[in-house]
Amino acid sequence: MELLDVGVVGAGFAGMAAALFLARDGHRVTLYERAASPGPVGAAIVLQPSGLSVLAALGLEQRVTAQSGLIDRLHVRSPQGKTIVDLRYATLNAAWYGLGVGRGVLFDALWGALAGAGVSVRTGVEIVAAPLEGERRVIVADAPIGQHDLVVVADGARSRVAQSMPGRSVRPYRWGALFFVGACPDASELQQIADGSRRFMGVLPMGGRRASLFWSLRADRLDAWRRGFAAWREEALHMGPEGAPLIEAITEPEQVLFAPYADVRMKRWSGTRIVAIGDAAHATSPQLGQGSNLALWDALILARCIREHPFTNALTTYDALRRRHLVYYQRATRWLTPLFQGDLRLLGWLRDVGFPIGQRLGPIRRLMTASMAGVAAGFLGRREELPAPWPG
Repeated sequence: MELLDVGVVGAGFAGMAAALFLARDGHRVTLYERAASPGPVGAAIVLQPSGLSVLAALGLEQRVTAQSGLIDRLHVRSPQGKTIVDLRYATLNAAWYGLGVGRGVLFDALWGALAGAGVSVRTGVEIVAAPLEGERRVIVADAPIGQHDLVVVADGARSRVAQSMPGRSVRPYRWGALFFVGACPDASELQQIADGSRRFMGVLPMGGRRASLFWSLRADRLDAWRRGFAAWREEALHMGPEGAPLIEAITEPEQVLFAPYADVRMKRWSGTRIVAIGDAAHATSPQLGQGSNLALWDALILARCIREHPFTNALTTYDALRRRHLVYYQRATRWLTPLFQGDLRLLGWLRDVGFPIGQRLGPIRRLMTASMAGVAAGFLGRREELPAPWPG
């Protein structure tokens, strides 16, 4: 294996995981982060078996699990109590489960491991370009600040470095979501309530008697939501009483985070001595809850390709190995999102009729469960093996 000098742009989950894997393989790694004091962005995520297997490979799974909420089931119902989706991991593997994780828990685990792996971290620098000069990529902030054999672009959907990569497009979604984290002693499973395609909320247990509240909202209605805050609280309490402890704890609109989404498409994720991973490469709406899991998987496979293949073809091998898996989730998310977040009432009705019927059919139920677990790789039921052995 050729040892490389690697620059990783972005201290999100993808960037930190890639830095750890590469540094542990003996590469010299510098991690660049625009924030002067890096920290988690957002409320909570679901770590699926796919992402948990990567954490296990990093030796961080137990630390994260101890501070998270165990999930064995996804239940989506209507406001009237009709079950729309009811999926259990045991359909695929009796030992599998998901975790409701505060972003801070996962961030701290990855960030805390960087120093021990020998990763050099440079904060407070926004990388705007990484042009190729000879056999190296030049990292540019206000001025050139470094040169590397390989640049890993992992600074999110709005990455300025990834913008220069051929065939990349970014399309903002019209819909986003409100998030709030607080005490919720009775939250014990992932619950979602869908009222047509225009109203959608969820409660995600995070462990420690805490949970995250999710409320779907079209981006151009954010100001109207703030003006109608009191009425919204009553509406949310009526729609999802299981979220009452969270809703009642929100007394001001400013307590709630609004997260927009974007759809990122790339013809190729790599070029000469450069590769994009995580949201910089393939951001979607979080409808399938796979963003962080796919990002972690990217990091492991990238390091494995560099370890097991000559560097001259390691990046093209990475592209080939990730294509089937990533393309499936991008397409599935684009198809599913309008059924849960959109303005067409008919789509919500079709979902409420079609999903319960589909779940009664074994192949469709297994496909839906595999999609939830992060291992689906095709609409005809093809699956990827977990990227690392799990559970241990």
